[in-house]
Amino acid sequence: MSKLVILNLGRGNLQEGFPFVTAQLQSEDNAQSRQYTGSLPQNPELIDCYRRWQLLYELLYQARSLNVRGEKNLISIDETDVTHVSDADFEDLCQELQNRIDRWLDAEEFRDIYLPLQKQLEPSQAIRFIIQTEDDCLRKIPWHTWRFFRDYRLAEVSFSPLNFDSATKIRKPAQKVRILAILGDSTGIDVETDRALLKNLPDATTVFLPEPDRQEVSEQLWHKQGWDILFFAGHSLTHEGGDSGQIFINPQESISIPQLKNALIEAIERGLQLAIFNSCNGLGLARQLADLNIPQIIVMREPVSDRVAQAFLKYFLNEFSDDQPFDVAVRKARERLQGIEGQFPGASWLPVIFQNPAHTPPTWKDLCQKPAPKIKAKNSWQAVILASLACTLAVMGGRALGLYQEWELKSFDRLLQLKTAIKSSSEGRDERLLIVEVTQADTSALGGEYPLSDRTLMRLLQQLNRHQPLGIGIDIIRDRPVGEGWQALVKYLKQNKNILPPCSHPSNSDPGIASPTRNSSAQTGFIDVVKDSDGIVRRHLLAVDPPDRSLCLAFYALSTKLAYRYLEAKGYSLNFPNMNTWEFANPDRKPYRFSVLTSFNGFYQQPEQTQGHQILLNYRSYTSIDEIARRVTATEVLQGKVDPQLIRDRIILIGVTDPTLAKDEIATPYNQEIRGLILQTQMVSQLLSAVEDGRPLLRFFPQWVDAIWIFMCASIAIALLWRFPSLIGLGIVSALIISVYGISFIILLQTCAIVPLIPAVIALILPGIGTTIYILWQSDRKNLHL
Repeated sequence: MSKLVILNLGRGNLQEGFPFVTAQLQSEDNAQSRQYTGSLPQNPELIDCYRRWQLLYELLYQARSLNVRGEKNLISIDETDVTHVSDADFEDLCQELQNRIDRWLDAEEFRDIYLPLQKQLEPSQAIRFIIQTEDDCLRKIPWHTWRFFRDYRLAEVSFSPLNFDSATKIRKPAQKVRILAILGDSTGIDVETDRALLKNLPDATTVFLPEPDRQEVSEQLWHKQGWDILFFAGHSLTHEGGDSGQIFINPQESISIPQLKNALIEAIERGLQLAIFNSCNGLGLARQLADLNIPQIIVMREPVSDRVAQAFLKYFLNEFSDDQPFDVAVRKARERLQGIEGQFPGASWLPVIFQNPAHTPPTWKDLCQKPAPKIKAKNSWQAVILASLACTLAVMGGRALGLYQEWELKSFDRLLQLKTAIKSSSEGRDERLLIVEVTQADTSALGGEYPLSDRTLMRLLQQLNRHQPLGIGIDIIRDRPVGEGWQALVKYLKQNKNILPPCSHPSNSDPGIASPTRNSSAQTGFIDVVKDSDGIVRRHLLAVDPPDRSLCLAFYALSTKLAYRYLEAKGYSLNFPNMNTWEFANPDRKPYRFSVLTSFNGFYQQPEQTQGHQILLNYRSYTSIDEIARRVTATEVLQGKVDPQLIRDRIILIGVTDPTLAKDEIATPYNQEIRGLILQTQMVSQLLSAVEDGRPLLRFFPQWVDAIWIFMCASIAIALLWRFPSLIGLGIVSALIISVYGISFIILLQTCAIVPLIPAVIALILPGIGTTIYILWQSDRKNLHL
């Protein structure tokens, strides 16, 4: 990942030192940064050394009669200053200047900055190193010779003013890089080679202005399509003082940057990214251009010969158009100039970058804004459909293997909790039911019976039966005598067919529990429940074939039998149109049908999870799921304190609710435990409410509907990411995920149908993961391209 270092030298200078220096370090794609502070001592000898280097440089070029792209007769040396200069002298001075820079930046007061940077940066990282200063002398110094840049081969130095702003750019629809090339006064130099290099660039449209006048330059800068790159080749100079410059656009006319200010500002607002002034002494030009907030600028710090300027342009364009990061492309091009330093001493020291820290340098592809290859609409849609089918098959396959079941169950619980929070106030208690609970107070009043003796239980049943309930369900295990009265209790149960005692089928851990009526399967109901892997009851087991040698012979659940007792009294009959469908028929009403769970249904995909006849349990809630029906105590019934109207024509459920008497807590999807008696009541109420009141049962869609829904989600995600293969597309898909959650909840709230939420989200995410990997790969390729 590429890094950005901004070294702010403040208002200091080499004569007086730099009392307050800060360095900010951050990743290019991350706003979080680290900051280090320090200082730098004065070093006037450094600028003196550079001036001697500058003098020898100019002497060597004069001695070799090398044409430069500066103002005509720019190099004028007093021959009395130096009598002789050699390449060896120049190389020694280059080494001395490099050593002075190393010693200065190795100052103790600067180590608080340098050492942390060394610790945080890796040699393999691309590093933009921006120096903020207003001192013209500092910009002349060859910072690239510092030891830091020898250690970090992908780092390049650039300059920036202390104050900068982010320019507002208009995004252009161009698919090629637009270059405005000003070929200025060519007296004594060759600019045709520059023209040829630019003309042969791939994916670029170049407009050439050979020796234009000021109006032509201004008009082109105002062009409504804008420009990506502004290029100048010709003669130029930096005025004394170093803060301004001038370019010669034709043999008779020169212009300064302020004279083009309005046109340049317009070009910047229309997307100008890079200005290259392949001419002499460009530091003054760069200073003025940087003040206009041009994002990237390349100039030459000293007089430059034709061969050097053309070689740099060639090397840079080759690297940059090959999609190397901008700074790396400049460094590689600059370093390649070392190969011609036998003829042109100091050539690799000439190119200088000025940058606006607010802008990340573009790559060549960024400038191209090249869209994805156009594919015929037919082929495009075929590709989307095929990719969507593959995604759907992958998601459905994972679901069939149960890979998402835990996530699906948890998301289902969240939706149920939200649904209950909204609708609980609209559901009153079920007045067809009455709960008779045995509490600790009851057992204490009865002399400590646990929970009720056979004689007391029979008295309780007799008292209830006196008021003609439609059915009585007992949720108290009674497979053996408890206290006195066992034979009388069994006889009473057999004589009163409306009373249903419980039994329990065997499981892995126990052999099952028999009903007190033993072999009478018609007058008993099992109280088994099906729990999911997390121990939560989300399903209602209606019926199941008893295992061989089971002590419990009941085919129907206690809750099923109690509900049918009530419905039968109301004129309903139970039919089975097919093996997976239940039907409650009434001559006066439309038959009520529902399907039981089958394999590969919803988030219960495995066959062993849907054995028997099961439906999903739609808990009823009044103030809570505990408050499903009226509740009275056993003592109140025995003492005749219960209104007979609360018993007549109702279903009565008897059980223990005191947790100190018996362990019977059941986990529910609502982060709440309830007693087994309340769960049985919930199950009875669900069936009665569905058949009589039309209260919908929770249900899954058929598997083919789930598949279509998942296919739609995958298709939308793939089509969007195909159209917007960027962070914009990922943002839209993220919004779709939230929308799918909302749609799932609304459908559940209105119809009690369960949309495959988690598989749909996965179908949306899978294409997004692929796009994210692609974007990160592209980013790494851009930032770490070597």
